[in-house]
Amino acid sequence: MGDSRIVAKRFGENLRRLREKADPSQEEMGFRSGLHRTEIGILERGERLPRMDTMLKLGAALGVKFECPLLTGLEWSPGVLQRGSFAPSADPEQDGS
Repeated sequence: MGDSRIVAKRFGENLRRLREKADPSQEEMGFRSGLHRTEIGILERGERLPRMDTMLKLGAALGVKFECPLLTGLEWSPGVLQRGSFAPSADPEQDGS
């Protein structure tokens, strides 16, 4: 196995461990990071190495800070997942409909 495949596999194991500890699903993790849930799975399985911006997004979604002078001034603001809810609508009988 080549070096990059070893790195991708280890990164994927770390990502899965941290995501499961933080408890979001792959879908919620994708929403928070601005990635598709299938990309989260691909990364967790070690099938691909993430780009730098993807790593920043994943770290922010998990609340992980990167301590690297090359990344100074770069950050990602994770999305917030909200559940849908019902609200009362106008009474159709009073509405004249």
